[in-house]
Amino acid sequence: MQEKSIPAQEVLKELKTKLEKDLSFNSGKIIGSMCTNPHPIAKKAFCLYIDKNLGDPGLFPATAEMEREVIKALGALLSNPNAVGHIVTGGTEANILALWAARNLSRQEEGKKEVILPVSAHYSFEKAADLLGLKLVKVGLNKNFQINLEEVRKVISSKTLAIVGVAGTTDLGVVDPIPELSEIAEKNDIYLHVDAAFGGFVLPFLKELGYNVPEFDFKLSGVSSITIDPHKMGLAPIPAGGILFRSNELRNAISMRVSYLAGGEMEQATLTGTRSGASLIAVWAVMRCLGWEGYRKVVSHCMFLTEKLVNAIGEVNGVEVVVPPIMNVIGLKSEVFDIKKIAKELRLRGWAVSLFPSHIRIVIMPHVKEEHVESFIKDLKDIVRKMSG
Repeated sequence: MQEKSIPAQEVLKELKTKLEKDLSFNSGKIIGSMCTNPHPIAKKAFCLYIDKNLGDPGLFPATAEMEREVIKALGALLSNPNAVGHIVTGGTEANILALWAARNLSRQEEGKKEVILPVSAHYSFEKAADLLGLKLVKVGLNKNFQINLEEVRKVISSKTLAIVGVAGTTDLGVVDPIPELSEIAEKNDIYLHVDAAFGGFVLPFLKELGYNVPEFDFKLSGVSSITIDPHKMGLAPIPAGGILFRSNELRNAISMRVSYLAGGEMEQATLTGTRSGASLIAVWAVMRCLGWEGYRKVVSHCMFLTEKLVNAIGEVNGVEVVVPPIMNVIGLKSEVFDIKKIAKELRLRGWAVSLFPSHIRIVIMPHVKEEHVESFIKDLKDIVRKMSG
């Protein structure tokens, strides 16, 4: 860094130049990400209240109250208006908090340190296990790419402290059979966490729109906690994840007293101490602005484009969907061509797609428009035609 100061306008000009290589959601070519361009009101609210710190609620009591309002609204969306929790940095922190609570709740039971989860679970659980000294027991999937329930039943033991189910897997957007996992968890007195980081802002609205949506939330009595990320389909700025616990008893398992804060003594039940109040305020603002009606429209449009893309893929020889999409996540595979080469060619044409070992993932987020889908299909057809020789 240089010794002397530089005028702000020059710094901003330099920033623009330095960031030119970054892709833009506005281009419509980012179709492999589960994040999107935040809603305009969320951006404005974030910038207006950048100084707020949720880690010291004594200084910012109004911001803390807004967090309680947001959590209550998210709880109601997930069938439990009495749920408690926090807006955190993202799904990774939320998943860590859930397993932290599960571990602490079972501390009195010697030897409990295993967590059962599907092989399709997010990599954040690897981080959680490493941090918390837990062992992950990974279970295979059934033909529908859901967690295999028979395998779950077989691996449950006296060491099992938690089960994880996913409502919207990272690779295909699949929803695990949470009702059955709930029954298993209750029968064996085991903590059940649902990772709905992506699906939490999609599935409830799909259900209202008439789609056949499996149950996955607090309506199921065995569900202890849920991850839901406003900075995905909630249209909030990064960082804005969410963790909801069924009750205060569960949240209190990770609560700690902090005495030195400027606002006075208080408790924290998050991984980070200092937390962005601006993120929370942005979530509050976009939820107030859109309302559930607005989110239904967003989800409806994303599903319209998802179905349009799936239908068009059906006309591309040698490429097919891995599984009929439950939400706005599509997996593309090929028994004819090397899927990695297809992904490489798409990226050379500017399409930011996600590549998994056996398939390409496409996510139709709110920034994707109909013309972007049509352009993508045109490029995909051209790539396949050239690969066919």
